[in-house]
This record gives sequence, C-alpha cells and structure tokens, in this order.
Amino acid sequence: MQRFPAYDPPEYVHWQPDEQLNAAFVESCSRDANRRTIIESLSSDAKLDLYRGLLRTRLHDITLKRWVKQGVISKAWLGTGEEATTVGPVHALDRTLDVVVPMIRNAGACCEMGMSVANMLRGYLGTYDSPSHGRDGHVGDFSHRVLQPISNIGNMPPVAVGIALGFRLRRENGVALTWVGDGSMKHGGTHEAFGMAAAHKLAAIFVVQNNQIALGTRVKEHHPEGTFDDVHRAYGIEGWAFDGNNVLDAYAATRLAAEHCRAGKGPVVLVAETFRMGGHATHDEREARELIPAEMFAYWGARDPIGLYEEYLTNHGVTVETLHTVEAAITHEIEVAEREALASQEMNMPRGETALDGVYAPTQ
Repeated sequence: MQRFPAYDPPEYVHWQPDEQLNAAFVESCSRDANRRTIIESLSSDAKLDLYRGLLRTRLHDITLKRWVKQGVISKAWLGTGEEATTVGPVHALDRTLDVVVPMIRNAGACCEMGMSVANMLRGYLGTYDSPSHGRDGHVGDFSHRVLQPISNIGNMPPVAVGIALGFRLRRENGVALTWVGDGSMKHGGTHEAFGMAAAHKLAAIFVVQNNQIALGTRVKEHHPEGTFDDVHRAYGIEGWAFDGNNVLDAYAATRLAAEHCRAGKGPVVLVAETFRMGGHATHDEREARELIPAEMFAYWGARDPIGLYEEYLTNHGVTVETLHTVEAAITHEIEVAEREALASQEMNMPRGETALDGVYAPTQ
C-alpha cells in the first residue's frame, strides 16, 4: 500500500519485503493442520476482504493522525501495527449473530462489523449524528453488534461474559468476543470474567492482545513469564496462540475458537503477539521512541501486517494491479467518510438541551 512519511512509522515508510519473513508468514499458516485447512478453504474474494479490512483500519487511523496534526482533534488512540489482531478475528465470526466488545485500539472491529467509517470518525468529532449522539469519543454501535468500549480497561471482559450469558439464556448460538491488553491481564475484572465463563461454559472468546507495552511499561517488567500462552490452564479452559501480525493465522485460530464455543465446549483464550508502532496515543509518540528500544521498533516494523499480507497475496496468484484497485476503492471510501464526518461537525453538533436525553427512563 501507499506509505505516508508524515503519518506512517518510519519503519513502514521504508518497508521492504524480506524472504525469511515471507517464508515465516506462510509457515505460520500451515503449521497447524486445522488452521491450514481453514485457510486453504478461503475463496479469493474472502482473502481480498481481509485485505480490504486491513487497509480500511490503517487508513482510518492515518486520518485520525492527520486530524491531530491539523488541530481537528487533540489526540487519538491508534492501532497501527495491530490491524491483523482485530481484522482476522472479526472476519472469522458470524457477523449477523455474534457480538464484539473492542478496546479502543480495535477500532477496525467497528467497520468490519458493518459500521460506516463516517460514523466512526463522527464518534471522534462528537457530532450529534454519531452513534453516541456526541456523548462519548469511544466508538461502537450495538445495532451492528459492536458494544461501545469505555476507557477503564479491564472492565469490558465481564460485560462480554454477560453477553455470552445472555446468548445462553435466550438459547441463541452466538459468540461474544473481546480483546484484552497485556496490561489488562493484571485487572481483577479480567480474571473474574475468565472464571465466570469457565464455570458456566459460556461462548466467549478472549483475545489477549499482547502488544508488548502497557502504557509505558514493557511486559517483562510486569509479567515474569513474558508471554500469556498458558493463562487458560488456570481456568481449565481451552486456549492457543496465533501470530498477531498474520491476518490469516488470526482468522483461522478464531474460526476454530468460535466452532469450539458453538459446540457448547466453553470459552477460549487466544493469545496474540503483536506490537504498537507508536505511543500510548498520539500525544506521547516521541516519548515512546525514547522509552522503547529502537530494536523493538525495527523488529516489529519489518513485520508490518499489511506488507506481509500483500507479499503473501502476490505470491499466491493475486496481481499487483488487483491490489492497487482494491486500495484505490478503500482510499476513496475513507476520503468520502472523512468529508461526511467533517460536514457533520459543521452542521450537526449536539445542542445543550439534549444532554439529558436517554439518561433517565421516562416517567409513567
């Protein structure tokens, strides 16, 4: 895809394919027989849909970063480098039946569940025609089966378990999926959610999104094991890891987890190793470069999930011209969405008298 020197991490601006990393990408798609079968069954259209999701998510974040530089918004929380950990799992779900409970870095879950990018951007602008009617910058829309997150991380896993319990009580075959950051793995609510889901064999998938940094604290400084691959064992439930920068491995691992849940076998913990290619938010990107070793940025920068997937696609029969056509269509989609959102900021901000709408139930 096109690189943007003003907005992309420098490691992405100068990204070049690496034969060893390309081979490792293919190997991670084939080392597990069940995942390999799922990936091999994907149609060309389905594989390109995953590519569209990665591009849409990256370009959404680039738009937000540009808005910060232009003074349209004060800051943004980006998922640059973590797109595959969001897009792959969402595409593996039944998006007419299942529910996702994203963290703020999983913004891609919103558009991949059917929300318009314009509404996602309106959420950041706080317009009245945003899904929350301007009440909150966190984005979600339950009409698209996306629960709006909150800032207090670690509190969404119990809500996801409540949704899974609701599926059980209504005798529906839905799955609730949420993401848990490496820092949130220290939150009591997360482990209460694991315990509740395990005890009642609820259809919940927890993606432990280990992006190596909790705000400014590296994993090895707060978790002695360094990984979370065995955490599911403490609850007697199933769990496995996937390559968080490989959208196909993320897809296949989640498909297997969803099938496990729908069979009534209980929850699954998935562990994804990935990396946040920037600061906690746009306001501290320079501090992140000072705090986090350059070697980490170089290591993960070479593993750009979009670049690696493009190499996979072109090595498996997709023409470069096809990728350019897809990118042009997604770029146009984002540009139109941006214009629509900015128009809403000009004409459709919340009025003061709407502040209490929906806060209290109407009196009888």
